[in-house]
Amino acid sequence: MLPAPNESNNEVETDRGVFMISVAAQLANMHPQTLRMYEARGLIEPQRSPKGTRLYSQEDVDRLRRIQEMTAELGLNLAGVERVLDLELEIQEMHSRIEEIELQALEAQVRLAEELEQVRRSFRAELVVPHRGGAALVRAQDARSPFRALPGHRQRSAAPRPGQPGGGPDAA
Repeated sequence: MLPAPNESNNEVETDRGVFMISVAAQLANMHPQTLRMYEARGLIEPQRSPKGTRLYSQEDVDRLRRIQEMTAELGLNLAGVERVLDLELEIQEMHSRIEEIELQALEAQVRLAEELEQVRRSFRAELVVPHRGGAALVRAQDARSPFRALPGHRQRSAAPRPGQPGGGPDAA
């Protein structure tokens, strides 16, 4: 969708090569020959136009300024600058990897919590609190009904006892 005519799109892609070497050198406060030397050392990789002209992006200019800061203010030589830039890249990659691992750990934690809840639900279906005799949990298949006889025990006679209503002639 195109922006409305009265809206301005002032955002520029920072990784797109738009500056020729003379402009990039001026923006980075250095001589164009220095840029060529940095390119030869592999510290900077400008894009190329179809005709082969070097085109520097805003990210390239920022990197050139960073290189200049390390050499002028910190006193590093170009080998030191190269090592620092490599280590910074390595750190950035490690941070990305840590974020990936943290995401994987979080996903695993969610899966484990869901599985734990499923196990708890299955145990709730299998476990009951006995009607009498405390709060101990027993498996549903082991729970005894107060109306069933225990295995190996004799069941009482269904006939009324003496002294109870309907207990016969001796009933009181």
